[in-house]
Amino acid sequence: MEYIYAALLLHRLGKEINEENIKKVIEAAGAEVDEAKMKTLIASLKGVDIEKELEAATVTTVQVSDGAKPATAEKPAEKKEEKAEEAAEGLSALFG
Repeated sequence: MEYIYAALLLHRLGKEINEENIKKVIEAAGAEVDEAKMKTLIASLKGVDIEKELEAATVTTVQVSDGAKPATAEKPAEKKEEKAEEAAEGLSALFG
């Protein structure tokens, strides 16, 4: 996580996200630098528009906090309705 935080901090400050800068941030925080994690992060961020990704994450967070529910949340309600109808049909067969 600290590598992602370092990259976000560098982005926020308008600094280049490279090995040298991430290493400085991690060391300044008092942690040991894992070269493999650092290189993986930098390779993963190549070609990524961080500002766009942050905006997309913000929109998703706002939608969820405003009470918007994902489409999958509707499925359990539908199943409950179907089960209630099936139960009612079963009872009418007993008394019908």
